[in-house]
Amino acid sequence: MAIPHEISMNLPVIDLDLFLSGPRDSAAAADALITYGALVLHDSRVSEEDNSTFLDLLEDYFAQPIDELKKDERPELSYQIGVTLENIEKPKCAVDEPCLRIIERLDPAERPLDITAHSPDPKCRFFWRMSEKAPYETQFPGLNASNIVPQAEALKTRWTPIMQQWGASMKSAVANLSEMAAVGLGLPAETFSNAGRYGPHLLAPTASDLVKYGAKDTILAGFHSDLNFLTIHGRSRYPGLHIWARNTGKRIPVKIPEGNYLLVQAGKQLEHITGGLIKAGFHEVVVNEKTLSTIESRKAQFPDRPLVRISSTFFWHLNSDFDLAPIPDLAARAQVIREEQARLGKDEEFSAYEPMKVGHHVQK
Repeated sequence: MAIPHEISMNLPVIDLDLFLSGPRDSAAAADALITYGALVLHDSRVSEEDNSTFLDLLEDYFAQPIDELKKDERPELSYQIGVTLENIEKPKCAVDEPCLRIIERLDPAERPLDITAHSPDPKCRFFWRMSEKAPYETQFPGLNASNIVPQAEALKTRWTPIMQQWGASMKSAVANLSEMAAVGLGLPAETFSNAGRYGPHLLAPTASDLVKYGAKDTILAGFHSDLNFLTIHGRSRYPGLHIWARNTGKRIPVKIPEGNYLLVQAGKQLEHITGGLIKAGFHEVVVNEKTLSTIESRKAQFPDRPLVRISSTFFWHLNSDFDLAPIPDLAARAQVIREEQARLGKDEEFSAYEPMKVGHHVQK
């Protein structure tokens, strides 16, 4: 497909139920990922109540004293499991020239908040592995480490069941979407889901303390894209997530409808395997006017709850040992789109997608 010249600022809504229950007509999902790098996914198997229970658990966890949180740090594993505390993760774009050029090409009114100060993000994160053990010895054991369960009495019995329940819901949704996207791209349905069966998938919520970092225009997560294959988000209780859909040149505030809806964004592994036909989506999380309004509303309605913005995020990966290389037919389609965009004066950054193991791609 060619990318339309005029693109709606509303992300397409894709109904996974139709794909799972009927003829596998999935062109809409693939087209959405090519055009926007993102979509809203409806999946009736996903429970809003499970998301709410998950958000409560993570709010309680990150409201603990810092010394308690530090027990769950694993810096020797590059923070690939357990907790990462605030001011450790840095937005790669701050020092990445191609990414900075993308920002420069945006209209000044549509650019992300300034990340050139190179400041680390004030958010925290928790990585919870949601992977299936591979029947072979992986070359990348550090990307497949065992989970950490917090030991506070109020958390340890709740932790694993809640994390597994919500993580399994999002993992199932995104794995099925990968099949939908494959069919829409003209590939066998299992092309991506088989390649990701033993991936080091991560339930990866972030947490931002809105008492400390609740001033307007605070950058909670600087402008960036994700390294994995697909990222899927449940609804956060606080607005502030902006995405830049491919070719719109516009900052789009994300609105996930209430109910059985999730946000999905393309990551770098999907970009690589499609030769740039699908581009990884850029996004940021900031404190904006709607965030401030929600903070005041939550204070009034739930005065005893922590003021912590939790992102309900899941990173779906291809297997670490999978040989990642562009699929030739998709790479050829990507080249056609690049040429069309160049004729329209909308040049995109060209990337060379060299063959490599997925684990090496993540470690770059």
